[in-house]
Parts: sequence; structure tokens; C-alpha cells
Amino acid sequence: MLANLRVMGRPVCGRSLIFLAILVLAACAQIDFPTPLPAIETITVAKPVDLSPTVVSPGTSTPTATTSPTHTITPTPTNTPAPAPTPGPTPDGIYRDVRVPILMYHYISVPPEGSHRYRVGNSLPPETFIEHLDYLQAEGYTTIYLKDLISYLVTGAPELPDKPIILTFDDGYEDVYLNAFPALFERDMLATFFIITDFATEAAENEAYELYADWEQLAEMAAADMEIGSHSRNHPNLAGNDLDYLVWQALGSQETIEANIGYHPHILSYPAGSYDAFVIDVFRSAHFWGAVTTEQGVDQDSDHIFELKRVRISQGAGVPQLHALLNYDWPE
Repeated sequence: MLANLRVMGRPVCGRSLIFLAILVLAACAQIDFPTPLPAIETITVAKPVDLSPTVVSPGTSTPTATTSPTHTITPTPTNTPAPAPTPGPTPDGIYRDVRVPILMYHYISVPPEGSHRYRVGNSLPPETFIEHLDYLQAEGYTTIYLKDLISYLVTGAPELPDKPIILTFDDGYEDVYLNAFPALFERDMLATFFIITDFATEAAENEAYELYADWEQLAEMAAADMEIGSHSRNHPNLAGNDLDYLVWQALGSQETIEANIGYHPHILSYPAGSYDAFVIDVFRSAHFWGAVTTEQGVDQDSDHIFELKRVRISQGAGVPQLHALLNYDWPE
């Protein structure tokens, strides 16, 4: 029967049943069950039992058979810890909006000759990146964690600095570890790194993944107070997938990060910006606090913590271009 179970038209199997069990238990807690029926007097019949028809004298009522109350079967608790009702900060119900630029970087290096246009378009020379950092500090910007922005939006705390900014790096490339991380550390600046966990695992031994940082390098960054988030297990388009697949992506990436660096991630960057409402529901259930998109903008609000906007930093974006992006009147 469980093999045919479907939710919203989607097949359910494997670890996905944990989420369904949580939903069922939560729903049962809200049902107002009726008061149990009064106890029914029973008639004890001495053996042997006479199965022949009974003749009823006139004026004598025949006892009516009454169905006994049905016992409700309560699922036996498993050893799997149940997720907390509210992952992350508990929302206080107050709407908040704030202007916080979230910059989106990819490669911090000069692409080799003949590189794919994606590599070229998403690469920033290390010296230009350093100029970005120096400009931001000179202009009074303070780098913050993405999780602190999310917490502020839903609870009002922690208090944000006057000019907050978030620096994010998608995909977990090794050149970010080699070129961006040291520059950030020297300036006591924070940043958020979104990791494709299967690629980070392969990076240590498989030459096909040599462009990616391995877990030893990522652990070093985490130990230096850099924020680590999920960019999925293997960078698929998440939108349109079923529950079991999305749980595999959500919990798989989360557990892999925690197992390798002892850091439990709460934030997500949608691979290629691909997501839908069902993706948000699954990752929220997996205790992610929020997520960033590839939608351009700088205005963030408490109603869209799983659809936070960013500003893409592309090839050729020097300090003048960065200044223009930060001061642009982005449409809401």
C-alpha cells in the first residue's frame, strides 16, 4: 500500500515517509476526538451455547446488538528524532523589509584561453576582487552572514549594521579557496560559500573535479568563520522533481556537509536558480532557514526568505561597475 502512496500527485518512498509521518502526527494533534461511547453492558452466556432460534414472548424486547467503539491505532514511535516544529528562528509575525545587497560570485581567477563562455562570463580576476573588498570597506559596508539576515527578517534580531552586505560564492571552486578566502580573512570580512557536495567529495581524488575545493579546504574556511551552505548534491534543476528526489538532495547535501566539517548548514542556493513552491516546502521541512535565487535585486523582505534576491558579479565588473550596481534603483 505504501508503495502506491502519492502526495500532490507525486510518488513517495524512502526517507520521504519521515516528512509524511510528521505531517500526520501534527494533524492528529489538532483533531477534537469525540467523548468515548458509554460502556455497553454485555450478556455472559454459559457454555454450551444453544445456537437454535430463540422464541421471544410477547412484550419482551429483544436485546439490540451494539457495535463496540473502534480502537484508534496509534503509530509506534521510531528512534528517528522528529524535526522541531519550526526550523530556525521562530517568526514573530511582523512584516519587515530591508535593503541588503547579496553579491553573487563564482570564479575568482583568470579563465584559461579557450574556456567555455560560462567560465569566462562568471570569472573575476583576483586583483579585481581585492579592489571590490577595499571599496566596500572604504564605503562603510559591513559583511554579514546570510543566516543573520534571515533571522532579522523573521524576528527582528540580530540588529543589522548601517550598511550590511553579503558576499556569496556559488559552486565551491578551488580558486575561491586560493584567491578569495585569504583576501577576506586578511580584512576580517565574512562570506558565504555554497557547496555542491558530491563534487567536493570527488575533488580530492578525481581529476574530473579538480576545479572544486575539497573537504579539507572547505573545513579550513569554516574554521575561519566563513559561512557554508548547500548548493545541492550534484547541481540539478530542482523544479518539477518528486518528493523523494528532493529529500535526497536536501538531506543528502546537508548531512554530507555536517559529516565532513561538523557544520550544520541552514541555507541554500538553488542550482541555476531553478525552484518552485514544492521545492521550497521540502527544503523548509528539512530545516533550511532560507535560500537565495538568481533574481536580480537588493530589497529583501520577511515574506520571501526562500526567494532572496542577489546581484550577479560578472566578467569585467570593476569598482565603477560595482558602485553602479550597489546604487542602482532596482525594480521591486
